[in-house]
Amino acid sequence: MGTADGRPRVSLREWAGYRFDRTLARSTGTLMGWLVITCLAIVVPVSTLLVWTDPGSPRSLSGRLTAAWRTSAETLRLGAASGTPLRLVLSALLGLVALLCVSTLVGVITTGLAERLAELSRGRSTVLEQGHVLVLGWSDQVTTVVGELVAAQAPRRPRVIVVLADRDKAEMEQVLTARVGPAVRTRIICRSGPASDPDVLALVSPRAASTVLVLPSTEPTADAEVLRVLLALRAVLGEGADGPPVLAAVRDDRYRAPARLAAGPRGTVLETDLVTARLIAQCVGRPGLSLVLRDLLDFAGDEFHLADATAFQDGPFGATLLGHPNSCVVGLLTPDGRTLLNPPADTVVGPGSRLIVLARDDDSTRVGDCGHLVDDSVIVAAPSERDGPTRLLLLGWNRRAPLVVRQLRRTARPGSFVDVLTDSVVPGPREPESGTPEYGTPNDGTPEHGPPAGPDVRFRSAALSRPETLLGLDLGPYDGLVVLGPDGGAGPDHPDDWTLVTLLALRLLEERTGREVRVVTELIDDRNRPLAPVNTASDVIVSGMLTGLLMAQIAQNRHLAPLFDELFSAEGSDVCLRPAGTYVRPGAEATFATVVAAARDRGECAIGYRRHDGRTGRADQGIRLNPSKSERHVWNAEDHVVVVARDRDLPTAPSEPADTTDEADVATSAAVRPRHGQPAD
Repeated sequence: MGTADGRPRVSLREWAGYRFDRTLARSTGTLMGWLVITCLAIVVPVSTLLVWTDPGSPRSLSGRLTAAWRTSAETLRLGAASGTPLRLVLSALLGLVALLCVSTLVGVITTGLAERLAELSRGRSTVLEQGHVLVLGWSDQVTTVVGELVAAQAPRRPRVIVVLADRDKAEMEQVLTARVGPAVRTRIICRSGPASDPDVLALVSPRAASTVLVLPSTEPTADAEVLRVLLALRAVLGEGADGPPVLAAVRDDRYRAPARLAAGPRGTVLETDLVTARLIAQCVGRPGLSLVLRDLLDFAGDEFHLADATAFQDGPFGATLLGHPNSCVVGLLTPDGRTLLNPPADTVVGPGSRLIVLARDDDSTRVGDCGHLVDDSVIVAAPSERDGPTRLLLLGWNRRAPLVVRQLRRTARPGSFVDVLTDSVVPGPREPESGTPEYGTPNDGTPEHGPPAGPDVRFRSAALSRPETLLGLDLGPYDGLVVLGPDGGAGPDHPDDWTLVTLLALRLLEERTGREVRVVTELIDDRNRPLAPVNTASDVIVSGMLTGLLMAQIAQNRHLAPLFDELFSAEGSDVCLRPAGTYVRPGAEATFATVVAAARDRGECAIGYRRHDGRTGRADQGIRLNPSKSERHVWNAEDHVVVVARDRDLPTAPSEPADTTDEADVATSAAVRPRHGQPAD
C-alpha cells in the first residue's frame, strides 16, 4: 500500500533502521557515541531499579542515587568513588581512560593476530626446510607427482614436499588432501604466489631443496610460463652447478631447447606431449601395455633401481639375468654414465658398472644362481611370427595428434595405413621449425631427413559430435582404433565428455556387429578411467597421470632418465607383451626362470607376465611384474610375457654419418634429455 501521492509507504521500523544505518556510516566517533548512549540507556535504569527494589538500600533519596551510581559505575568499570561531584567526575574519567587503553590493547592484539592468520592463509610465509622436494606450478600432474612421492619407499620418500603455485592456499590443500589423502610420514606445505617472481620463489628455499620440479599449467601460455619460472629459479640459485637437480616439463618442442638452457647443467626437460604420443603409438597392437607401464612407473609396487654388479664383474650380461632370485635385470649403467638397456647377452660387465633391475626397493635385490630352476624341455625354439601390416582409424584431433601420427608412421609395418577422421577442417601434421629437431628425432639427436618410413595417412572430416555419424562407421577394415579427445579449453565441455560418448558409440557398434575392436584412447582425468566403456583388449591412457608418474620416477631416479627415454621412444628397446607360446609350450607348467632363459636366448629381458584365466582380477588385470624366479605357472596360449626387447622388424631411419658426439649425450633424446655434459648421479 502506498501514500496519497503514489509513493510506497515506509514502516516505522524500516525508517528507524534506515536512519540508524546512516548514523553508523558517518564515522567511528558516531559509532562510539551510539554505543555509550545504548549502554547508559540500559545500565542506568536497571541499576536504579535494582537499588529501589533492594530492602537493604538507603532510605534517603541521595543515598539511593549514590548506590545507583556505584552499581552503574561498577557495571561499566568506571570506578565506584563517591563524594563531591569533582571526585565523581575524576573517577569516571579514570575509568574511561582505563577502558580505552584496555580496549585499544585488545584491538591491536586482535588485529595483529588476524593479519598474521590472513598472511598464513594466503601462503606467503617463509619456508625454512632442508632437503625438501619443491614443486613449482599447478597442473593435472601435481596430484600424481605429490601422491607418488608420498608413496615412495623409504629412504627415498621425502620428509617434506613444498608446493608453490599462483592459487589459493586453502584450495590447494583441499585438492591435495582429497586426491592424495593424508600423508602420514610426509608433510605437505602449500604456498601461494607466482613462481616466476624471484622474491616469491625465495620464500620456499629452493637452494636447500633436494629436487625442484616445474610443472606446466593447462593455459595456452604454459610453456612460456615454465620458461619464466626456470629463469626466476636461475636468478635465485645463480648460474653455478651446485644447486639442486631441476626437472621441468614443457608441451611444445619449440620450448624444449630454451628450457634446457634455462634449467642449467643439472636440469632435465621432459616434453609431455611427445611422451604421450609415444605411449599411444606403443599401445597400438599391444593390449594391456598401458597397465604394465602404469605399474612400472608408480611407487606402489616394483620399480627400477640400481644394484651392485661386483659379483658379475668381467662376466657376460646374460649371466646376470638368472643371477637374482627376486629381481629382474634389464640393463647396465656404465661408470661413465651411459645407460645400456637390454644389451646383447655377451656384453661384458665392466668394473664400476651397476645393474638396472626391477625390484621392490633399493635393498631387496640379492644375488643367487637360478640356473637350476630352468626346464629346457619346455622352451620353444621356433622363431616368433612377425606382425603384418596394421590398418588403423584415428578419431578426433588435438595438439598431440600430429605427434601420434608421426609416431605411428615410425613404428608401423610396411603396407600399413592410418585413416584420420576429424570433426573439423582436415588437418595436417605440423611441420617442424627450420633448423630444429623433428618430433621423431632419432636417439642420436640428429633430425631425420625426409618423411619417415611408415603407413599412408589419409585425412577425412565428418560430424563426429553427432551420434549417428559414429554409429554409421564401418569398423570392418580396421585392426584398431585410436580415440583422441579435444584439448582442454577448446569448448565449454570437459575434454573427456566427447571421448566417453565416442567410446559408448563404439561399444554399441561392437555389440551390433559381434566383433571386438582394440581401442587406444586418451583421457585427461584419471577419475574418468573406470567410466570408460572399453573391452579388455583396449587401453586407456591418462596422459596427465602417466606423465606425472614419469616425472616422479625421474625426480627420485634422475640417473635413469635415459632408460625411461628409450622405453618410450620409437627406437631402441621398449616394453612389449608377447604370447607366452613364443617362449614355452602352451599348457606346460614351468618356472618364471624358464621364461627368463627363453627370452634371454632371443635377446630379450623378461620382467613379468599377464595371465588370462579365472584368477584374473579387476584390480591387477592379471599383470604380475617381477615374480620370483621359482614361481611356477601353467602357461596358456592366451597368456602374455612382459619383456624389454628391441623390435628388429621396424623400419629404420636413414643412416647418418658418424659424428664425434660424446657417448653420454647419445644416451638421451629429445623427449627426456638433460643438458650436454650433465654428470650422472
